[in-house]
Amino acid sequence: MPKTAIIGGGLAGCECALALARSGQTATIFEQKPDSFSPAHTSPGLAELVCSNSLRSDDPLSAVGRLKVEMEALHSAVMAAARACRVPAGKALAVDRELFSARMTRTVDESPLVTVERRRITGLSDPALAGFDRVVLAAGPLASEDLAADLARAVGAQSLYFYDAIAPIVFAHSIDRDKVFRASRWEEGEGDYLNSPMEKDEYLAFHQALLDGEKVAPREFEKEFHFEGCMPVEALAERGVKTLVFGPLKPVGLTDPRTGRRPYAVVQLRPENAQETCYNLVGFQTKLKYPEQERIFRMLPGLERAEFARLGSIHRNTYVDAPKALTQDLELRARPGVFLAGQITGVEGYVESAACGLWLGHRLARGMTAPPETTALGALLAHLRRPAKRFTPSNVNFGLTPELDVRAKKANRKELYARRAEEAWTAWLAENGWE
Repeated sequence: MPKTAIIGGGLAGCECALALARSGQTATIFEQKPDSFSPAHTSPGLAELVCSNSLRSDDPLSAVGRLKVEMEALHSAVMAAARACRVPAGKALAVDRELFSARMTRTVDESPLVTVERRRITGLSDPALAGFDRVVLAAGPLASEDLAADLARAVGAQSLYFYDAIAPIVFAHSIDRDKVFRASRWEEGEGDYLNSPMEKDEYLAFHQALLDGEKVAPREFEKEFHFEGCMPVEALAERGVKTLVFGPLKPVGLTDPRTGRRPYAVVQLRPENAQETCYNLVGFQTKLKYPEQERIFRMLPGLERAEFARLGSIHRNTYVDAPKALTQDLELRARPGVFLAGQITGVEGYVESAACGLWLGHRLARGMTAPPETTALGALLAHLRRPAKRFTPSNVNFGLTPELDVRAKKANRKELYARRAEEAWTAWLAENGWE
C-alpha cells in the first residue's frame, strides 16, 4: 500500500487525504501551524478560510454551483462541512469559518488512516518526507518562502505569482441600523445582507478617498499582479469613477425600503457567523494601510462608528505555470512522485482548490480519470493543461468549457451549459464505476 505525504492542511490537502483514506490508503498531513503562520493565517485549525467566508453561488445552474454538485457526488468533506456550518448569505453558500475549520479538523483527526504532523516542511527533499512513496504539495498560494523557492528550482523557472487581498470584518454591534437596510439582491422582504446605501455625492467622496488613501506597496523586486476575481477595491477605483458602481457596489436589484428607490451605490455586508455578530464587507479586499482602512471605511453610511474585528491585508500568492510544470495527473514533470493540489496549481477559489485536492486523492487511490471538459470539474482541470502565453489562475466558469453546439439566447445559455455538464458527469461516474 503506497504511503502518501501531504504538505499543507488546507482545503486541498484535507480533501486529498480523506479521499485516500476512503479507499483504504494512509496519508500523513504535514501542517506548519501553530509553530509557523503565513501572513494571512491566524488559527491553528485545519482548512482555515482566510479571504472570505463565502463559497460563492449555490445555484446549480452556475458553474461554481455545478462544481459543488459534482464534489458532493465524490463525497467531499469540505462540502459536507460547509453545509453543516452554513450561515445566511442569500443565494450564496457562506459558512461560519471557525465552526467550519473546527469541523474539518475533527473530521481529519477522527480518520484512522490520516495522521497530522505539526511540522514545517522546508523543501521537497526535507528529511521528514523520506520513506514516503509520493508527495502531494498542497501548501496553498501562501507556501513558505523556502518551500516556494525550492518549488521554483524544481520547475526550472521563476515561480509565477499574483497579489491577493482580503476584506475587513466589522462587529455587528457597531453598525448603525438606522442607516443600513436588510435585503438580498432581487429578493423581496428581509434578506441575508445588510446594505449601506450611498447617494452620488457620498459615493464620489468615498471613491476619491480610495484613490488618495495610502496603500501597502509591493516589495521592490516584485512586480504586482492582481487576480481579476479578487481585485483590491482601490485598484478597481483606479480604473474609473463608475467601475465600482458596476462592480462590488452595484445597486441593481436592491431597493432602500425607507426611500422606495434604488441607491446610487450600495456596499453589502455579509454575516460572518450564524450568530451574526460580525459582518464581512463584500468585495472590499484591500491593500490600504490599516489607519487608512479605518478612516475611509467609516465614511460608509452606518459604519461611522465601526469597530473592526479584522482589517484587510495583502499578500503574495504563489502558483506554477501548470501547463508547463505539471502532467495531466498534476505530477511535477521535473520531479516524478511529487504532485500538486489546490491553488498552487493555478485554480482560484475555495471551492476550486478543494475540488482539485479531492480529484487528486481519488486519482491516486483509484486511478480515477479526469472528467470530460463539459463538466465543471473537468473544465477546471483542463484549464491546468491548456497552454497559454501567460498562464493565470482561474475560477471555474462555463467559459472554460467547449462552446455549446446549439444556438441559444444569452438568458438560456447557463441552463444549457449546466444540463450538458450534468449529463456528461452522470456518464463519467458510470464509466468510473462510482456509486
